[in-house]
Amino acid sequence: MSRRYKKLAAPGLPKSLYAQMNRQVGKAISQYGMIEDGDRVAVGISGGKDSAALHWMLSERRSRAPVRYEMEAIHVNPGFPGGQSGELAEWFNETGQTLRVENTGFGPLAHSELNRENPCFLCSRLRRKRLFEAAAELGCNKIALGHHKDDLIETFFLNVCYAGEIATMRPVQPFFGGAVTVIRPLSFVEEAVIERFFRAMNFPRFDMNCPSSAVSERGEIKSLLAALYRGNKKIRGNIFRALSNVRPDYLLKQPYKPV
Repeated sequence: MSRRYKKLAAPGLPKSLYAQMNRQVGKAISQYGMIEDGDRVAVGISGGKDSAALHWMLSERRSRAPVRYEMEAIHVNPGFPGGQSGELAEWFNETGQTLRVENTGFGPLAHSELNRENPCFLCSRLRRKRLFEAAAELGCNKIALGHHKDDLIETFFLNVCYAGEIATMRPVQPFFGGAVTVIRPLSFVEEAVIERFFRAMNFPRFDMNCPSSAVSERGEIKSLLAALYRGNKKIRGNIFRALSNVRPDYLLKQPYKPV
């Protein structure tokens, strides 16, 4: 990370907020063994707050971590007209960083009449595939994504409500027999904390102009959970703990056929 990047980003960051982010990111990395000596980590950059916070934290930690690792920033441009992928690349360049941009037409394709699937599902799947390909070309064995604590909770409810299964994203998830591993260092950080961090750092936000960003199944789940959280501040933490506190003996057994 360049000195110019540090100077641009860090002055407004409260020490308590940095300490909270650093503690929670460090706990996730340590508890799940996310980063090891010699790793090459591809960081998925979307243009939003989560990937910006993730990239900064991993860059900052690299300067003092007991293990040595390299980083590559990769942005998969979904290709929506009016998207700000170009501005995102310019900002990386201005702050002394390198961003690999993969230009695609996945977004318009997923929203076209040729697609009979959920547009968000198809776009996400295609962009994830391109990210994996770019990471492999750069020799990366780890891919860091900006999913946070609330994403893991929301994904659980999305799978229950819309897929009929009990599942969520894992903080560490190997693919292709362990050839590449997806890591989520923000797994213990709440979205509200990341938003405060993002604003304090004065990071710009880059809009990809997705027509489905305002209305989605995830947005419905987010609204439902927000109502629950307002009623009881312990609910978020209890749900998150429940994701690793499963009691299989009290779940239905297969075969099961709905009435």
